[in-house]
Amino acid sequence: MPRLPLLEDLGDVSGKRVLVRTDFNVPMEGPDNARVITDDFRIRAALPTINWLTSRGATVVCASHLGRPKGQPVDKYSMTPIRARLQELAPGVELMENLRFNAGEESNSEAFVAQLVQGFDMYVNDAFGAAHRAHASVSGPPKTLPSAAGRLLQREVEVLGEMRNHPKRPFIAVLGGAKVSDKLGVIEALLSTVDALVIGGGMCFTFLAAKGMPVGSSICELDQVAVCKRLLDGPKQIHLPEDIVGLDAEGNYATFGVRLPDGAKGLDIGPGSAAAFTDVIMDARTVFWNGPMGMFEDPRFAAGTKTVAQAVADTKAFTVVGGGDSAAALAQFGLDDQVDHVSTGGGASLEYLELGDLPGLAALRGAPNVR
Repeated sequence: MPRLPLLEDLGDVSGKRVLVRTDFNVPMEGPDNARVITDDFRIRAALPTINWLTSRGATVVCASHLGRPKGQPVDKYSMTPIRARLQELAPGVELMENLRFNAGEESNSEAFVAQLVQGFDMYVNDAFGAAHRAHASVSGPPKTLPSAAGRLLQREVEVLGEMRNHPKRPFIAVLGGAKVSDKLGVIEALLSTVDALVIGGGMCFTFLAAKGMPVGSSICELDQVAVCKRLLDGPKQIHLPEDIVGLDAEGNYATFGVRLPDGAKGLDIGPGSAAAFTDVIMDARTVFWNGPMGMFEDPRFAAGTKTVAQAVADTKAFTVVGGGDSAAALAQFGLDDQVDHVSTGGGASLEYLELGDLPGLAALRGAPNVR
């Protein structure tokens, strides 16, 4: 497999126009025509790449998607607020309008690719969060332009690749989120690598059902119960909750064991589970965490996620948090600067751990400047 081309492989960039695919899909709030950025982390994360190029004389134009406008202009998803913030952080750097305003982006249209690359001399992909999608701005430009991975993309691949292929042991993966079916591929892949799995969030109820436990009205994918039973019967240990916090049949806050009564709904792991999961995390040398332990947006059901987040922050293990809700939880609890790596791509990080490659990486390795 050819190696991933890096910025240095572009050669002299002075006087060149460089298209940089960024991931500026940032959270915003406010009315559709006056949206305000609530977290500019993803914009700031692109600055090392942008500054490397501009300091060497390149003209940089960034391109990103925002939300799901479904192939047509929508005020809510205009890049105007992001463009203004980018000008404050990197004066003189341009930003195209939302790539997904054109249906050709998600359909990987050759005509849209030709439109994108027109007038550019080079291409850099620094959008790890979009690298698992074979979209026009990800897969197309490396077919014709000298191309490279930006610093953010490079770091993601190095960290996740090392964790996937050469982890320090014990290697523990902590998985949450609602559905087993959404993460079945990565669960299977991780079980071939990790020493143990810790399962919380809504998906734990399908595993508990596979052990014969009644789960009340909790999220449970009945069509995945047999799969979960097979995984539980496998050689790797899977740690499940031993108590649950949620609502009883009357809608009152309640703590349960792992046998939920009819009508009860589990919405967080209980304190005993949080303590047990902490012990597992503290004994590890590598920890990967993706997915909250419960509905942490509601303060009543945030304790499990907060306890696990604190353990991930406190352990001496090498820690990687896989984007999305887990990163949001870390930030909410003020712990995002206390882990070794927070991935900018939730889905991309899971897919990379599962498959060891992504469409965006494969495209870069096929660029004309790669030998």
